[in-house]
Amino acid sequence: MVDLSPARQPREADARPVPFRGGGFAPGRNRWAGLVVFVALIAFFEVGTRTGVISSLTMPPPSAVAQTLWRLVETGLLWQNLGPSLYRLAMGSLVGCGAGILVGFAIGLFTLARAGLVPLVSALFPIPKIALLPLFVIWFGIGEGSKVALIAFGTFTPTVVATFGAVDGVDRGLIRMAQSFGVPWLRIVTRVVLPDALAGILSGLRVSLAIGIVLLVAAEMLGARYGIGAYILEAGALYDLERLFAGVVILSVLGLLVSAGIGALERRLLRWRG
Repeated sequence: MVDLSPARQPREADARPVPFRGGGFAPGRNRWAGLVVFVALIAFFEVGTRTGVISSLTMPPPSAVAQTLWRLVETGLLWQNLGPSLYRLAMGSLVGCGAGILVGFAIGLFTLARAGLVPLVSALFPIPKIALLPLFVIWFGIGEGSKVALIAFGTFTPTVVATFGAVDGVDRGLIRMAQSFGVPWLRIVTRVVLPDALAGILSGLRVSLAIGIVLLVAAEMLGARYGIGAYILEAGALYDLERLFAGVVILSVLGLLVSAGIGALERRLLRWRG
């Protein structure tokens, strides 16, 4: 028999705390790690190009690229090229992602839509969207229509796949429990399915918008007078590496801003998860 007398019971001071081992499932934030890596890379390339370890014919010094960016700001060329690009990206992504979310929900919720649309989406998804640019030019002309349509089509299919995958991943037990309480179908969709699928949908939007930026550059390299893609094409044709890398930096910053925007949406819309 175990002796549970006060003399045998462990004192609270003698008890060893058990460390929490679930940290990998709740990663913390470290705001400085990314900045340190970024600054280290900039310093490496700056020193490498200044000392001749990295040839200036293949990469300009980051300081020279920064000066080029500043000249773009001073002369107004940055906004002259960035404005049309942001408009095309916003319009194409709004149409493509919006339609993709609707179609993805239809596939996830309705049997007939799943049977009819999944084969079509599966056939369209692997097609390289850049290869369709000449076809979009024939259909929509050389102007804004073809560029917006290409971005919309390129963001549509990955959004559909991410959305109906997220809807499929919703816990069916929650849906059955809501049905057992007589909750209306629309309320189940808005209060159970949508909140549970929202994380997957937002993750899909990250991928879709990144694809949209890639297609934006490709579309602007054909028949665009202004735009980041047209600016990069002109710099490459002139072998102006400083301007070329300045355009790449602008695209990188645009990608970071898009990712930060999705992250802000996640923190706001998914804060109920804790």
